[in-house]
Amino acid sequence: MAEKKMSVEELLAKAKKPGEDAMKLHPFYQGKVEVVPKCCVRSFDDFAIWYTPGVAKPCRDIEANPEKVFEHTNKSNFVAVISDGTRVLGLGDIGPEAGLPVMEGKALLFKYLGGVDAFPICLDTKDPDKIIETALLIQPSFGGINLEDIAQPKCFYVLNELRKKARIPVWHDDQQGTAAIICAGLINAVKLVGKELNKVKIVLVGAGAANIRTAWVIIKAGVEPGNIILCDTKGTLHKGRTDLIEKYKEKWELCQITNAEGLKGGVADAMKGADVCIGASKPGPGTIKPEWVKSMAKDAIVFPCANPIPEIWPWEAKEAGARVIATGRSDFPNQINNSLGFPGIFRGTLDVMATTITDEMCIAAAEELAKCAEDKGLHEEYIIPSMGEWEVFPREAVAVGLKAIEQGVARVKLSKEELMKCAEKKIKRARDETHALMKEGFIKLP
Repeated sequence: MAEKKMSVEELLAKAKKPGEDAMKLHPFYQGKVEVVPKCCVRSFDDFAIWYTPGVAKPCRDIEANPEKVFEHTNKSNFVAVISDGTRVLGLGDIGPEAGLPVMEGKALLFKYLGGVDAFPICLDTKDPDKIIETALLIQPSFGGINLEDIAQPKCFYVLNELRKKARIPVWHDDQQGTAAIICAGLINAVKLVGKELNKVKIVLVGAGAANIRTAWVIIKAGVEPGNIILCDTKGTLHKGRTDLIEKYKEKWELCQITNAEGLKGGVADAMKGADVCIGASKPGPGTIKPEWVKSMAKDAIVFPCANPIPEIWPWEAKEAGARVIATGRSDFPNQINNSLGFPGIFRGTLDVMATTITDEMCIAAAEELAKCAEDKGLHEEYIIPSMGEWEVFPREAVAVGLKAIEQGVARVKLSKEELMKCAEKKIKRARDETHALMKEGFIKLP
């Protein structure tokens, strides 16, 4: 029997439900993550091992050989999720306290999907140099740093400086994470409609951190730079946009290599005849208009990825002629969401104790993610796996770990089989632990 088509009212009600449930369940749990012991406590005598006097021995061992910190502590599995609350989801500058629920959610996804112990750290400063200083000061405790929801253009400066100065891998999920998942979806969407990656015309609506890094990643993945047109609030990016030189050098850099035809105008002009439209802009609906989608090429691909509301509702894009549609939401098909990337990418990074996370490592994750979906069979409502497909994350981890080894940024060299075994063990343990806590009532059901 054919599935009943939902009305617009029903679709809108469905779209509002996660927010309504969140307002009930966040106060019910008063947070999403907590610290639990990792070691055994057979009796109070064990504290003489875990704390004083026994702990002095591993302390001295680390003092003599600093790399032993990875052996004696959980440093290699700790990640700091750092934000100043200036660019939270699509909500803007709402402050560090208001950003904390997002960072806690990030930590939860890190643990459940990647087996990574992540800590939300919201900073009471908007000063990029203080953010950098803080991250560098706390790095002895962590194996990696995930920057989150920091406004542009300072997010570029913060990431670049930390990547130069930190001894541990630092990445900005709103840049590299978003770019990796968009790249994975794009690879399969283009394949599904029978086009070629190096020939499609792509419009990026929004020229913030996400789409700027997306442009660079998809170029490295095979997209022709001249076939990309980025649009910001003032129109298309082109060589005549000298207003960007001083404050937005990242945009100006892309002005030099994208938009080969030098098209001037707005989003509507850019989208005419385009094969792909990727939105990482102001939440909608209405940011991308149906008539703009109608003007695109046959078998158009539309990724309105703004949160919490996509730039155009999926059903509107479909009615306007788009063949493949993906959004950032889990309640619609084809979720383009960072949660498909950062848990597996960090898992692989941490397992080889990499010193950085390169664009090539992100592309390796994107290609493996695309392959995971292709292995199951692509169709218009399945171009990318869902978070529920847990085997995706160890596969990503392996791809990232192998690329880190190949690029010479890994402290530890493991075989493909060893990486898979390590990732599966840690991810399965995290999931089983959560289910056991629920079964025993330590995590109460609402």
